[in-house]
Amino acid sequence: MKKSNSSQKMTVKRFAPAGLWISGLAVLVVLSTLVVKLLVFIGLYSPTNQKTINLVLWISLGVAIVGLALFALFDPQRIREFIAGRQARRGSNAIVMLIAFVLILVVVNAIVYQNPIQWDWTEGKQNTLAPETIDTLNALPAPVHAIGFFTTRTSNISVLDLFTKVTAKSNGKFSYEFIDPETNPSKALQYKITQDASVVLVLQGRQEVLSNPTEQDFTNGLVRLMNPGQHVIYFLTGHGERDIQNAADKAYTRARTVLESKNYTVKTLNLLAENKIPSDASTIIIDGPTQPISSSEMTLLKGFVTSGKSLIVMEDSTLASDAGKPADPLLDYLTTTWGITMNNDLVIDPSSSQIIVSIENAYGSHAITAKLQSQNLLSFFPTARSLTLKTGVQGVQTTGLVTTIDRAWGETDFAALQNNQVAFDAATDFAGPLTIAAAAQNSTTNSRIVVIGDASFASDLYFDQYGNGSLFINSVDWAAGQGNIINLTSRQAISRQMRLPNSFTILLLAFVFVILIPGLVIAAGVTSWAMRRKRG
Repeated sequence: MKKSNSSQKMTVKRFAPAGLWISGLAVLVVLSTLVVKLLVFIGLYSPTNQKTINLVLWISLGVAIVGLALFALFDPQRIREFIAGRQARRGSNAIVMLIAFVLILVVVNAIVYQNPIQWDWTEGKQNTLAPETIDTLNALPAPVHAIGFFTTRTSNISVLDLFTKVTAKSNGKFSYEFIDPETNPSKALQYKITQDASVVLVLQGRQEVLSNPTEQDFTNGLVRLMNPGQHVIYFLTGHGERDIQNAADKAYTRARTVLESKNYTVKTLNLLAENKIPSDASTIIIDGPTQPISSSEMTLLKGFVTSGKSLIVMEDSTLASDAGKPADPLLDYLTTTWGITMNNDLVIDPSSSQIIVSIENAYGSHAITAKLQSQNLLSFFPTARSLTLKTGVQGVQTTGLVTTIDRAWGETDFAALQNNQVAFDAATDFAGPLTIAAAAQNSTTNSRIVVIGDASFASDLYFDQYGNGSLFINSVDWAAGQGNIINLTSRQAISRQMRLPNSFTILLLAFVFVILIPGLVIAAGVTSWAMRRKRG
């Protein structure tokens, strides 16, 4: 009878390893399922049925536990030997070392969490707040509160990441919260939210609604809140000026878009047709006319500036334009009233690969160029004419904004230019360094004027290159009297596209590198251990 019982126990004991194999296979299924859930979480894979994945996970965990239980049931002696043997003692030492290692990791992570240090190696520093965003936060007149309205169907991860970065850099001036508009419809109604994934920025009772904002949208929203009220900018038309509505290399649509993002209302004005300047105008921009301004228009513009408003004049060299002739009333006005003469020349810059493209060599000390100077951000002017500044004009303070290198000169022999035979002639040409842009203010009327001897530099083709766009926008901010938002223009994000592999390829790669290869390594180790144990 005893022999029969012993034989039965030996037969049952033979099936004990099957429990381990079942448990091991179940653990592999658990790991595979967890990898799939990770891919789903980060958005790289979309399963047809999420419940099936969860069901497989729980069943696999149950099978793994049952397999271990079967092993213990079929071969309890092995379990007792393991617990009491040398392997158990070694295992306990390993467990102690593992616990110590985990505790060290916890302490190190706690220290790093309390003292975060980040490195951003992306080309456009996409994971770091832009300097313009930080400058905007520093310029906030009061704390800003952001409310994100997201339903459970919409992810707020990107906005939460942005808000976390902003909070860290805001010096206590920024706070945020998230609300589900479906569970709290009264809040959504209060802030007039009609679209999921909307964010409301609140500053001193004013609010700005953004739709799932990027950092650029967020910064522009803050700038608009800091620039309340109506600020209307008019672009003069009727003389061949640049188009601000239809995108083209020579157009000003990028300039218009950025101005509107800063809460300016941008319109066009045809003085020849309307014969009056609208009362809401704060600044008029004349961008590259190819025909002279008429005397009647000039009378209106003089009255506008004398009343304390501002004017921005940008004219290309007469080689690229028919404007700028001696009979031009606008140029006469700039010379006689403001002491700024637009010379009838074309700036030649021998330091440039294209000698007719003038590169800024130095900026003047002015609010318009302060940030460009501190960042060593150059600007360039494709078809520039030089300016001559006259000092001592009563009540007028004039500052040169941009100057060229000493070796540049203003070429007046257009025939030589057309024949590609340019050389400096001290008798007829303007010697460098040359002034290309200037700003002036009348202390009596408080009127302001900016004159730039080039209109191409801020066109769509060149606006986003180097500091060209910033120079133009800063000029408008200063001329319009919005000194608090000068230099607060958000940067353009660098666009990158990546084509992801299909779901099958992703799962295959995950299986090979996360399951198959580690599994083979583990299997090789287990086999080696079993063979050594068999040999004693």
